[in-house]
Amino acid sequence: MRIRIVDAFSERPFAGNPAGVVLLDSGTFPDDAWLQQVATEVNLSETAFAHPLPEGGDADWALRWLTPAAEVNMCGHATLATAHVLHSTGTATGTVRFSTRSGVLTTTADDRGSITMDFPTAPLTPVEVPRVVAEALDADILSAHDTGPSVGDLLVELADERSVRSLSPDFRALAGHGGRGVIATARAENPDGGYDFASRGFFPSLGIEEDPVTGSAHTALAPFWSARLGRTALVGFQGGARTGFVRTELLGDRTLLTGTAVTVIDGELLATG
Repeated sequence: MRIRIVDAFSERPFAGNPAGVVLLDSGTFPDDAWLQQVATEVNLSETAFAHPLPEGGDADWALRWLTPAAEVNMCGHATLATAHVLHSTGTATGTVRFSTRSGVLTTTADDRGSITMDFPTAPLTPVEVPRVVAEALDADILSAHDTGPSVGDLLVELADERSVRSLSPDFRALAGHGGRGVIATARAENPDGGYDFASRGFFPSLGIEEDPVTGSAHTALAPFWSARLGRTALVGFQGGARTGFVRTELLGDRTLLTGTAVTVIDGELLATG
């Protein structure tokens, strides 16, 4: 079967967030152990597996996401990568509906190559900063929010963008904080820089020290910054060594995430179970 590596939330190769994409011909998923072995072999933050569903249902494709260590409930960049593969290969056009652990998620491609994903907005609950997180980040944390069960991250606001960019976390300590990961964010320093807020994402408990551009985290970043900036449409910049942009639009309990993607590897998966 075919396997592809796609750089999501990027207009060029070797930027954004890479994801593996495996489109399955059968109407069911292979054994869970095989899916995990493939995701571990690919060794990217997520590998997406999708198979077509019968016509006439609520969704067109079934979709699952696995890190090198575990399956996750929601992944934005691997969803974008999967939709990009479906459209770039002519397998799908227009809107595609995916059946996932987080319900039915839709993606819509435009004529310019951008793909917009319709995700549930993450609920934000203010929490005390866990001591282990404060020590692991070694930064001035202004506030902390739980992002709910679907996303499962701790969202922490830092004093400025420079503080976000200069983070060098203690990943071993950070892995013990109890959630999926930690998203550090701050308002953009330059109002004319083309984005409204910056962030970085750390997920050592899932085998990922830093995720370059985390789509699902933007379902929490969008309401967080929309409330502070007074606008529903924003642009987020995320990453350390690799970076990318996510356009967000807050629509109440739904958040639209828009980006582009580039296929960088198209190969054959020989170990088929």
